[in-house]
Amino acid sequence: MTIIDGKKVAEELLEKMKRELAQIRERGGRRPHLAAILVGNDGASETYVSAKVKACERVGFKSTLIRLSETISEKNLLENVDLLNRDPDIDGFIVQLPLPKAFSERNVMEAISPEKDVDGFHPVNLGRMMLNLPAYLPATPYGILQLLEYYKIETSGKHCVVVGRSHIVGSPVSVLLARNAYPGNCTVTLTHSKTANLKAITQQADILIVALGKMNFITSDMVKQGAVVIDVGITRIPSGQSKNGTRLIGDVKFDEVAQRCSFITPVPGGVGPMTIVSLLMNTIKASKMNTLKAAKA
Repeated sequence: MTIIDGKKVAEELLEKMKRELAQIRERGGRRPHLAAILVGNDGASETYVSAKVKACERVGFKSTLIRLSETISEKNLLENVDLLNRDPDIDGFIVQLPLPKAFSERNVMEAISPEKDVDGFHPVNLGRMMLNLPAYLPATPYGILQLLEYYKIETSGKHCVVVGRSHIVGSPVSVLLARNAYPGNCTVTLTHSKTANLKAITQQADILIVALGKMNFITSDMVKQGAVVIDVGITRIPSGQSKNGTRLIGDVKFDEVAQRCSFITPVPGGVGPMTIVSLLMNTIKASKMNTLKAAKA
């Protein structure tokens, strides 16, 4: 059994990105600029945004964090989105999810310019992904692909079972692993809360990707011997052994499932670090496109 070390892979890719950016700067190029809008003070969102800001600093990006009160109106939030859409210095930006319940995530995501949607959530980017056209891929599925590629995990002809159908992870990763590419060429089964006989289906998976947000949902009796297991789920529980008073638990009961796997991602330290790397990769791509547009203007 091999533990897929997302933290190690992320470190290597960030260093590679840093070197690439240094070369761009030596040629007189500009630094990519990533912005984030954070509404409210959700603890998990604060942690994620802080990690993204630190990654930007490490690689050499410019970063801007816009903090908004959860009491603002949706109209005000959309005005801030529009300002970033029209700011030529911003290459890409994200609105940190989840938003407070008073806001329509759909309205906000659709208001982001597809050209600056480095989270890959806009319908235009998702549609282009479906058609296998150039697009900003959703960051977490993109990170999963990079882990599979880094560890040279065979995907062609394999049965991939995805548990969870969100537009952020489950649905897009099912599309990406079915495409005619590597990683890809899987036969994909997308399961969800209404799936009957889920255990019988997960037992058939050569590659099992779990993105439910239900702590320890996948147990060893649900996993085929030798399977590759990718755990995307994160649940925070109280802990007296950590500085912030919480610890992270995945959707997979790691200790018992790991004994049956050929490869498995831990939580934390698996998919999470790769999500941030993928976001920065999308931002570099956006920056290069903006540089080309400026040269043609």
